[in-house]
Amino acid sequence: MLTELERSVIGIARQDGLSTLRQPGRLTRWLGLVFGVRISPQLADPKLEALRRIAVLSWKRGYAIASAEVKAFLASGYSPAFYELVVDTIAAARQAEARRGRA
Repeated sequence: MLTELERSVIGIARQDGLSTLRQPGRLTRWLGLVFGVRISPQLADPKLEALRRIAVLSWKRGYAIASAEVKAFLASGYSPAFYELVVDTIAAARQAEARRGRA
C-alpha cells in the first residue's frame, strides 16, 4: 500500500519530464545560483528521489524501464513487490486517463 507521501511523489512525477532525471549542467546550476530558480525537481531525500525517478520513467515509458534503473530503485531500499505496486498503480492511472480522453 502506498502512503500519502508516496502518492504525492508519484503525482508530482506525472508532471516531470525525462530531462529532470539528468544531472543539471554547469549553466543550469549557474542560472539557479544567479536567479534563485530551482531548475531541477530532484528531491532531497534519496529514497524519495529514487521513487520519483522510477515514477517519471513509468509515466513516460510504461513498463519499459531499463534494468539498471530498476536495480538502482531496489538498491535504494525498496522491494521488488513495491516496484510492481508503483508501476501497476501508474499503469492503471495511465489507462484511466486514456479512457477519459476517448470519452
